[in-house]
Amino acid sequence: MSRIGRQIIAIPTGVTVEINDGLFTVKGPKGELKREFKPVVTVNVNGAEVTLTPNRNDIETSSLWGTYASHVKNMIKGVVEPYVEKLILEGIGFKAEVAGTNLKMALGFSHPVNVTIPAGITMTSEKGLLTITGIDKEAVTQFAAQLRAMKKPEPYKGKGFRYEKEVIRRKQGKKTA
Repeated sequence: MSRIGRQIIAIPTGVTVEINDGLFTVKGPKGELKREFKPVVTVNVNGAEVTLTPNRNDIETSSLWGTYASHVKNMIKGVVEPYVEKLILEGIGFKAEVAGTNLKMALGFSHPVNVTIPAGITMTSEKGLLTITGIDKEAVTQFAAQLRAMKKPEPYKGKGFRYEKEVIRRKQGKKTA
């Protein structure tokens, strides 16, 4: 049994929630999100709350029950208040700048790295701090993870991308005689 799936999800004022043939739609002041759910879990909208109930009693259904509940919570929260991920780029000569829908970076490679910013995500870049904002939590965190994977922080000097609250464990360098 899923503890997360059993909880009742409240719908704040100004947010409308609809479900049609497995397509779950959330509209709010910041935008609109849609997601399709499998029919193994029933999503019920009753007034100002959403409940989820499993249709079968097996492992797949119980795992999807909690997952779908988390998706619904994240969608409702996202259309009210956008999600923000902050990445810090450390290292001499490392820089990133936003130019329209592209992110241009110098990451110590022999060539500049250009990345297209996905639709629905806005980015700002200020002296080593990249701020990724959007209403879809999955898209924001996935894009942040893709950027971090391009230049992970190394343990000796901490150069590379790291999350704002991430702590890099440093290793001791070579000792001189």
